[in-house]
Amino acid sequence: MKLHFTKMHGAGNDFVVIDGISQAVNLSPEQIRHLANRHFGVGCDQLLLVERPMHPNADFRYRIFNADGGEVEQCGNGARCFVRFVVDHGLTTKHEITVETRSGLIRPRLEADGRVTVNMGAPRFEPADIPFIALACAPTYELEVGEATITINALSMGNPHAVQIVDDVNTAPVDTQGPLIERHARFPNRVNAGFMQIIDRRHIKLRVYERGAGETLSCGTGACAAAVAGMMRGLLDSRVEAETRGGVLTLEWQGEGTPVMMTGPAESVFEGYLEIE
Repeated sequence: MKLHFTKMHGAGNDFVVIDGISQAVNLSPEQIRHLANRHFGVGCDQLLLVERPMHPNADFRYRIFNADGGEVEQCGNGARCFVRFVVDHGLTTKHEITVETRSGLIRPRLEADGRVTVNMGAPRFEPADIPFIALACAPTYELEVGEATITINALSMGNPHAVQIVDDVNTAPVDTQGPLIERHARFPNRVNAGFMQIIDRRHIKLRVYERGAGETLSCGTGACAAAVAGMMRGLLDSRVEAETRGGVLTLEWQGEGTPVMMTGPAESVFEGYLEIE
């Protein structure tokens, strides 16, 4: 099987994007793991697949596969690359599209300056919606991680997130706590672990250990979740800049029941063909 692909990134979070409309695509988890391997494949945090929609109100269907081959619900940086891809490849003439994901519809918009704004939908806090094992919904939760007890915000941005505040992201225990949080027993479907440093009310720094991918240079849904967590605690204004290791994202949220708006870059790196056995 020979497939055309595009390598893209959103603030350093990198993707292999494949058009599943103009060509037949049927990849196994093992094949996806091979493509994502940075030594033997193309290398990526996630593989993104563009398909025809099943939902009557959507322009496209957006499928996301982590580097471990597992399919997941949402990827914010990938959503920005998605709209850039379908516009650049002539799959649509619209600059704002409705995209079907496993967690619902999202609406990315290509801006005049080349950046992309995505309506990421409203965050969800009920434990069953995350999913997260808790007796009741609460503003924060205590979580036993190894020998430590940490305080987290648990929420869903279409995928599950556990956000903790740290003094310094550069020295945060991302490598050691990240894997433990990701596979914590209270998160039945695993979780993305966010480590947020608050610089001031409009500026945060963030590192995220992503479910199925490890630490990435940027995580769009993780930035949304961190901003919401800080706003819920009364520590952040309704518009913040999130500085990740791969770039800066802008997040806006007006409160519970309203969508998070995320704006950031989406760049194509190169194109090529894959020979899949």
